[in-house]
Amino acid sequence: MDQTHERKMSFEGAEGRPAPPTSLPLQGQEGVASQRKKLSAPRISLSLDQSEDDLFDTPDDLDINVDDLDTPDEADYTDHEIDWEEPLASQRDSVKEAVEPIPTYSAQEERQDSKLWRTVIIGEQEHRINMKSIEPYQKVISHGGYYGNGTSAIIVFAACFLPDSDREDYHEIMENLFLYVISTLELMVAEDYMIVYLNGATPHRRMPGLNWLKRCYQMIDRRLRKNLKSFIIVHPSWFIRTILAITKPFISSKFSSKIKYVNSLAELEELIPMEHVHIPECIIRLDEELREAAESSKINSFLQGSEIPQESIAQPSASSS
Repeated sequence: MDQTHERKMSFEGAEGRPAPPTSLPLQGQEGVASQRKKLSAPRISLSLDQSEDDLFDTPDDLDINVDDLDTPDEADYTDHEIDWEEPLASQRDSVKEAVEPIPTYSAQEERQDSKLWRTVIIGEQEHRINMKSIEPYQKVISHGGYYGNGTSAIIVFAACFLPDSDREDYHEIMENLFLYVISTLELMVAEDYMIVYLNGATPHRRMPGLNWLKRCYQMIDRRLRKNLKSFIIVHPSWFIRTILAITKPFISSKFSSKIKYVNSLAELEELIPMEHVHIPECIIRLDEELREAAESSKINSFLQGSEIPQESIAQPSASSS
């Protein structure tokens, strides 16, 4: 026992640290002397002469043949990808409930939306027209062909197609309609032109206001004012005559001299060619009613005038008798 202790002390002194134990005490039985189990310590080389290359050398028995390893087949990856791209039906249903699909925007819908708004330049200022709001009223202005030498345009304005003034969005519609009329007029007119204003068959609630007409006149380009040769009003009413009388101080004398009143479509046909002039059905019916009323009035006047000579002839004979 003393020899072992001396060896341990000598080893500790030689190396500068305590020697590792070579046995462990066994416990668990009372009254039995402690026993030690010897353990074999691994052989450790403490030589400093070994190079770095030797540290990373792989033993020959650890050589691995890559070709012999079991790797997953390509089908395994394919099945995995299919499972990833095509989830279960229950999972798809849950995804649909959680996220709503974004509606697709086709090219046709894009073209349709682009037609809802039109950008125009009036008086060197850019304006946007809501074409959807004025879609039912675009017939208010149309091209009626040409007259004279074939270059003078006929612009037809039908007041019967204007919106009712009792609409909630009346002012918005009239604002967009005003821009539409002015911009369309600039596109239709190249040189001289005339405007045919169809006033007949238009109820009072659809008649344009004084401010709207005044603004139209003020917004017309100087070129359009100069090239306007005639402003014909068909079936004029006392209302339109009053409007023009009130606006006369705001318009030039040259423009006032261009205004003409026509009481029937027959008179209009004597002034301009009617082949390409579109006349609404309501105005045609009104013209027929006015023509029949005028003929009846002439007949009544003729009959009343023919009765006067007979009375005058009868009276002398009565007096003579």
